[in-house]
Amino acid sequence: MILETIRIALRSMTSNKLRTFLSMLGIIIGVAAVIAIVSIGTGAQGEVTRQIAGLGSNTIQINAGGLFGRGSSSVFTLDLGAQLQRSSPAVASLVPVNQESGTLIREGTDLRATLVGTGPDYQGINEYFPVLGRFFDQGGVEARSNEMVLGAEVARELFGQSDPLGSRVRFLARNRIHVFTVIGVMEEKAAGLGVNLNDQVYIPYTTYMDKIASTCYVGSFLARGANSAEARIAVGQIEYFLTRNLGSSDDFWIQSQDQILDVIDQVTGTLNIMLGGIAGISLLVGGIGIMNIMLVSVTERTREIGIRKALGAKRGHILRQFLVEALTLGALGGVVGILFGRLGAVAIARYGGWAPVISLSSILLALGFSLLVGLFFGIYPAYKASRLDPVQALSYE
Repeated sequence: MILETIRIALRSMTSNKLRTFLSMLGIIIGVAAVIAIVSIGTGAQGEVTRQIAGLGSNTIQINAGGLFGRGSSSVFTLDLGAQLQRSSPAVASLVPVNQESGTLIREGTDLRATLVGTGPDYQGINEYFPVLGRFFDQGGVEARSNEMVLGAEVARELFGQSDPLGSRVRFLARNRIHVFTVIGVMEEKAAGLGVNLNDQVYIPYTTYMDKIASTCYVGSFLARGANSAEARIAVGQIEYFLTRNLGSSDDFWIQSQDQILDVIDQVTGTLNIMLGGIAGISLLVGGIGIMNIMLVSVTERTREIGIRKALGAKRGHILRQFLVEALTLGALGGVVGILFGRLGAVAIARYGGWAPVISLSSILLALGFSLLVGLFFGIYPAYKASRLDPVQALSYE
C-alpha cells in the first residue's frame, strides 16, 4: 500500500535525521534559488517598468550628439524641431529641452538644482502637472519671461510650508545671477531610472537660450506618440528625418520607452537563464545526494529486503518502496526549499523597494522539478534493491 510505503520511508528517513537533511540540502538550495530568482526577476522588471511609465507615456528622447561622444552636440535648433514635427505625422507633440545645473538662492538658503528650459507641452508629454499655481504658457515663451515653476522637492527645501507663488528666487549659473518669479509648483513625481523631476525647476526655453546660455542650439527634444504603436512609428520617422537633414546618425541618438523595455527584457531574461542554470546545478547536486543516501540505505537494509522477499514481496514491491522513499526526499526538500525561497524573495524585495512577486506557476515548477530529480536519481538504487537475491540478502552481515 502506498500509505504504508510512505510511512516506512519516513521512518527510515527519521532514523538518521542529519544524514537525511544533508541529502536534501541540494534540493532545498536549488528550489529556494528557483523561487527567489523568478520572484526577484519578475519584481525587478515590474519596478523598472513602473519607473519608465512614471517618466511619461509613449515618450521619445531625442538627444544631440552621438553615443560615446561621437558627433557634434551643436546641431539641434528650434527651426529643426519645427520641421521635425511637421515631417513626422506620428509625433503628437514635441518640445525642446535644455538643462543647466546651478544654485537657487532665497533668503540665505542655497540649493543645488537642475534648471530645465522647455515649453508648455512638457507637462503633457511627461504627464506631469502643477499642483499649485500654473505652468508657463506660450505667451511666456514668446515674451522670454523670467517665470519659474518649482519641482515639489525644491519647493519644500526653499519655502517649507509657505506659499511660494509670487516669490522671487535667484539662480546662479555660469557666474551670473538671474532673478525669477515663482508661478507654480509641480506635483510629486516618482523618480524613474535615475531621473528625479522633483529636484528640477522649469523656465521657458527662450529665456534659457537667450539669458542663461546665450545659445541658438537645443540640447535635446522630448517627443510623444499618440499611443504605443504610434510611438514606434514615430521613432522611425524621426530617425529618417534627422539622418536625411544632418547627413549622419552620429550627431543624434534616440531613446524611447519601448527600446528601454526591450533592453531590460533581454538583460533580465539573460540573467534569469544564467541564475536558473546555477539553481539547476544545485538541484542536480541534490539529486546526487539523494542517490547516495538511497544506495547507503539499500546496503544497510539488505537483510530487511531479503526478509520481505522471503515473505513473498515481489521485485515491483521493493522497487516501489525505494522509489517512494526517493520521491519523499525530493518532495520534503522541495517544500522546505519553497519556504526558504519565499523568505529570501520577500527579504530581497524589501531591500530593493519593490513588491515581492511569487507566482503559483513558479512554486509548482520548482516542486515538480524536485520530484522529478528525486524520481530520476532514485531509479538506480530502487532497481538495485529490487534485483537483490533473497538468499544472499538473508546471509548478508
